[in-house]
Amino acid sequence: MTEPEPETAARRIAGEARDRIRFEEDALQYADQVYRVARRLVPSREEAEDLVQDTYTRAFRSWRSFTQGTNMRAWLFRILTNLNIDRGRRNQRTPDLQPIEEGDYFLYNRLEETGGSEDEQVVEKLSQDGVVQALAAIPHDFRDVLVLVDIGEFSYRDAAQILDIPIGTVMSRLHRGRRILKHELAEQAVGQAS
Repeated sequence: MTEPEPETAARRIAGEARDRIRFEEDALQYADQVYRVARRLVPSREEAEDLVQDTYTRAFRSWRSFTQGTNMRAWLFRILTNLNIDRGRRNQRTPDLQPIEEGDYFLYNRLEETGGSEDEQVVEKLSQDGVVQALAAIPHDFRDVLVLVDIGEFSYRDAAQILDIPIGTVMSRLHRGRRILKHELAEQAVGQAS
């Protein structure tokens, strides 16, 4: 075998460097979106920042595995989701999975039991941190779907592709996640209203 000409090897290396820089610039365009979703997946800002950093570290390391012309945003969110799942496994969180049998009027029923409160007062009492805490209380399988579809505004199909689950599972987890979130927010509002 003959060695490549130095000029040809230099062109190849320069072309690869240009491709990597273009990839990194394209990927960094989604940094704000990745952070917003990460912030909803974990309870603290520090953990969200670590999750974003790990996501981009992994993406930049495996930039060659990204297929040009495909959905980079979904690819990045898939990495983010996998890292969050790994984090959850490491923490061995075993959330309380109590069944929610009450209907969508849980908050109103609870407020009625505790003496009632006006809607506006309840909304005022629920801070952004309270919403983040309520999201953190949702088991990660349900939370991942909820964050991708409701906050990340992904379609069911995209969420299914990112999480590598069937669309029907996305829909059922989304429904269940929303019910758990409503329950958590209602508990917070009732706790603060009394």
